[in-house]
Amino acid sequence: MQTDFLGEARRQAEICNACRYCEGYCAVFPALHRERAFSDGDLTQLANLCHNCRGCYYACQYTAPHEFDLNLPRALAEVRQESWKRHAWPNGFAGVFDRSGLLIAVGLVVGFALLFSLARGLRPEEGEGFYAVMSHGMMVAIFAPAFVLPLLALAASLRSYWREVGGGPLRLRDLLAATRSAGRMRNLEGGHGDGCNFEDEGRFTHARRHLHQAVLYGFLLCFASTASGTILHYVFGMEAPYGLFSLPKLLGVPGGILLSIGTAGLAWLKTRADRDLSAPAAWGGEMAFVLLLFTVGSSGLLLYAATGTGHVGWLLPLHLGAVLTFFVLTPYSKMAHGFYRMTALTREAAARDGGQV
Repeated sequence: MQTDFLGEARRQAEICNACRYCEGYCAVFPALHRERAFSDGDLTQLANLCHNCRGCYYACQYTAPHEFDLNLPRALAEVRQESWKRHAWPNGFAGVFDRSGLLIAVGLVVGFALLFSLARGLRPEEGEGFYAVMSHGMMVAIFAPAFVLPLLALAASLRSYWREVGGGPLRLRDLLAATRSAGRMRNLEGGHGDGCNFEDEGRFTHARRHLHQAVLYGFLLCFASTASGTILHYVFGMEAPYGLFSLPKLLGVPGGILLSIGTAGLAWLKTRADRDLSAPAAWGGEMAFVLLLFTVGSSGLLLYAATGTGHVGWLLPLHLGAVLTFFVLTPYSKMAHGFYRMTALTREAAARDGGQV
């Protein structure tokens, strides 16, 4: 589907392909330089490979006021945002979070928190810890579909994306290569390993890379904490609450700290960066997502610190409301970018290996 965004990205990609000055900057440029002409699928793939580090823009001799007026980070960001909307399933929800992200996130968190507060009237006669406030069965009944259904929506979206970018049979070695790249945040190291200058043309730093890693590993630790608690409950019959030196707490507390630090840092960097080097219309939605993820991590830590006090009564609904909002919005918020980027890195690993062309 031809759009103005795709047409502008194609124009800029063709100029970059002729110049090749930025060849070693990130995964975008080797992929770009393999092509002689750019289909819509090629541009969608390039856009989702881009990590918006902006190094290519600051190094480019053809940015404004040059007549070529190149701004590749923005061009790819707009194609990337458009691709997420196009592939989102169900499609009717696409783009809503970009337009009113903060309002939607706050409204859902408050609304869900109020519902959880009202549901306290159905709490069990007996229970320890959080289960004295809300039953385990109710939490499972609410969060199981809220976790599974967004994953199914994402799977449908990624399947559509994979077809558009010409992905072939999925190979384990390509997936492992993509995982290594994502885990290291290799594409945020900069062309010379000095980091990227996301916030300032003359300032190279690894801050954005490290903050992304904090968010990634913090989120994975929190997920592992929840998974370990589920296994302890259903397999070994060990019910919450768990002590500080239990596996759920040893994973969850560091995870919450990393998640809170990472999201707070990314929000701060985002306020310092030039909005014109990304998709300006999506800035509010992206910031709303970062703040939502910060609320999930920080409210979880506060809830643990408040265990055994009267504050649990209002902190638990707030935390559960934030977590439920996060799950529900995952396919339509900036959270989707992690799934698309992993898919793009997998496609790129296959192309480099000669498995796909």
